[in-house]
Amino acid sequence: MGIIVISVGDMAVSDRSEDTLVTYSLGSCIGVAIYDPRAKVGGILHYMLPESKIDPEKAKKNPAMFGDTGIPLLFKSCYALGAKKQNLIVKVAGGANILDEDGVFNIGKRNYMILKKLFWRNNIRIAAEHVGGKVNRTVKLEIGTGKCFLKVSGEGEFEF
Repeated sequence: MGIIVISVGDMAVSDRSEDTLVTYSLGSCIGVAIYDPRAKVGGILHYMLPESKIDPEKAKKNPAMFGDTGIPLLFKSCYALGAKKQNLIVKVAGGANILDEDGVFNIGKRNYMILKKLFWRNNIRIAAEHVGGKVNRTVKLEIGTGKCFLKVSGEGEFEF
């Protein structure tokens, strides 16, 4: 009840109007917030790596760590609480290039690309996004209102 903090490589879903989900420090990681305004069900995923094939054992223990396993888990978990795909409002933040100045690993970009690939394949539309650049972000989702807020380093917090 109240504030539910989602750590790196984790996710949470809720259907309780008093809950607010929040995830901090989205650098190269991606935060995916989904919300069904009819069912008043929402969730946030904070995944750190694009593909589970780099560590299948870790992916079995913690599917939310990877985009290709975490994204389907987020959607299925919200469906289990009564959300419907056609009602979902999807917002995405993160994918920055923070610790990789020369773009050698491009984790942020690769994290975003796996998301776009999965969404395209499953006909999921993004309502709002704030990705790339070199900033940290925080995403907050109020289950009771469906309002989603984004805080960007150096820019403050705003609804998105």
